[in-house]
Order: sequence, then C-alpha cells, then structure tokens
Amino acid sequence: MTPQTTLEDRRASARDALERCQALVEPALKEAVGTLHPWPRRMVGYALGWCEADGSPAATAGGARGSVRPWPSSAPRPRGAPEEAAVAAAVAVELVHTFTLVHDDIMDGDERRRHRDSAWKAFGTGPAVLAGDALFALAAETLARGGGARSGAAVGLLAAALRELVHGQADDLLFEDRPWTGPEAVTLPEYLAMAAGKTGSLLGCALALGPVLAGAHPPVVLALTEAGRLLGTAFQAVDDVLGTWGDPRATGKPVHGDLFRKKKTLPVLAALSASTPDSRELAALLSSPAPLTEATAHRAATLMERTGARTATLTQARTLIAAACDHLTSAPLAPGAADELMGLSEYLLARYV
Repeated sequence: MTPQTTLEDRRASARDALERCQALVEPALKEAVGTLHPWPRRMVGYALGWCEADGSPAATAGGARGSVRPWPSSAPRPRGAPEEAAVAAAVAVELVHTFTLVHDDIMDGDERRRHRDSAWKAFGTGPAVLAGDALFALAAETLARGGGARSGAAVGLLAAALRELVHGQADDLLFEDRPWTGPEAVTLPEYLAMAAGKTGSLLGCALALGPVLAGAHPPVVLALTEAGRLLGTAFQAVDDVLGTWGDPRATGKPVHGDLFRKKKTLPVLAALSASTPDSRELAALLSSPAPLTEATAHRAATLMERTGARTATLTQARTLIAAACDHLTSAPLAPGAADELMGLSEYLLARYV
C-alpha cells in the first residue's frame, strides 16, 4: 500500500482478506468438528457460534457466526498440497484459539462471551473442560494429517506455542495473588511478557505455520513469528481497554468486567504507576478485601481515566503494532502479503478507535 492509502482503505482491504480466509477455512473447520463425539461436538459448535446450547442453529445477530456456509463459488476449494496444508494450519489455529477461550472463561469465571453465556455457563464446568480438550486434540490431529511433508515441524511449532501460552496463562493467574503496590507488585515489563506468552504466542504461531509448511527460510519464519507475537500483545492491550471501558453491546461482556474481578490488566498497572492521588485512591479501592460494587467499579474506571491509563495503554498498543509492521516489511514476503497483514493489524485498534 502507498503512503497515500487511507485508514479506511486498509480496513476495507483487511475485511476483504478476512472474508476470503473465512470462505476457505470455515467449511474445513466444520468438517473437522464433525468428526467429534456428538456431545462435545455440540459444545464446540456452540463455542464457535454455530448453534445454540440445545443444538438448534444460532442466530446470526450479536456476533455469532451463524450456520457454516458451503464452499462459495467465489472461493473454490483449494487444490494441491500447499493450499490444502495452509487450510489445515488455519483450522488448527482456530481450534486452538477456541480451546483457549473455553478454558480461559473457566479460569476467569467469565459468564459471558460474544453476547451470550460462555460454554461453561451453558453446559457446566466439566463438560466445557471436555470440549476444550477435544478442541486441543482435534487441532493437533488436523495439522498432523493435513500439513503435508512438513507437518512434523508444524506440529512442533504449534506445541511450542501452546507451551508458551500455558506459561503466560500461569503467570496471569499467579498475578492475582500479588499485591497492588510495593516491591512485590506486578510490573509493566512483567505484564507485557505475560501477554506475549498468553496471547502473542498463538498469533505468532498463526503467522509462521504457513511459511513453515511452505518450506520458508528460518529468517522469514522468525520475522513472522515475532510480528505475530507483537500483534498478539497489542491485541491483549486493546482487549484490556475494552474490558474496562468497552461497550457491552460491542464486546458481549459486562462493563467493568475486569475491574469486578480485580484483574491486573495493563490499564490498571499503568494507572497505579502514575504515583498521583488518583492512583493512590485506586490502589486503596483495589486492595480492599471487599468486592467492588457498580459504584466503586465506576469510580475505579474514572480514576484510571484521570491518570491517563487508557491513553497510555492504547499508545503502547500502537507502539507494538508499529514494531510488528517493521518485522513484516523486513521479511521477503510475496507482493501484497505484508500489506494485507498490516491491514489486518488495523483491526486491533479498530475494535476500539
């Protein structure tokens, strides 16, 4: 894209790319999920937005995906080993992503996702854990069977990303037991390292799997992995902003949800690091053993706003996206590929601004 390309042009290009990828991947995703046992298959279909908890087709409103479309005429079924392997990789990433969301909602106690009950709330904790396990196993099988001659390397990359993801998730949970202030408080660098593992690792894997299957040179794989890791960390930063100030009609989650759980998010940590009367009042609110009420959560969000935490977090996200774009432009990608990936990065901030 030229320097004169407008923000709306980039976002329109990103929408086109997403629709093209969805048309290629979604039917293969449905085919893979169809191999599961009927009970976890229904739970997985619910988590993916394809059906309601009773198995009936999902409404298309409110962010749900609705029924999976057949192969459209505008996107013919991929033919040949490289194309089929790329679709298998995309399916595996989507399965793993959904697996992490199902289990993350259980760990965080989140009752809502995409404008309706989360999987554990709809089916129970045990069944939701089973559905997540099914997604994880199916992802590895899909990649191993459909990845072609380099499937072993691809599965290894996915496994390494999952190990890093678990590392980040473990840190996120451990952060909950650390104090809000003092020498044992969570630092901003610690948070960013956690987010890079919890969220960045899978996006880095998503960008690198295709090149690995295509036999790309290691520097290309490394550049894409690092770009994805940075984009994932930026995604988490924006998600933290939405978790505090987001409109429930857009996010599908209650307002101030992260504050009610007293999660150590990037905006909270940025606010506490301001060392102002507002940040000290915020620390007192969060350190209290009493749960936050709607009034005190609103007060906490106001205090964070006054410290500049929202602006600081979005600035951090923009910095991470810019660094990711530097990696993309440095890699010898096919014409237009870097532009499309950079256009998709606009969606990270477009969810909020």
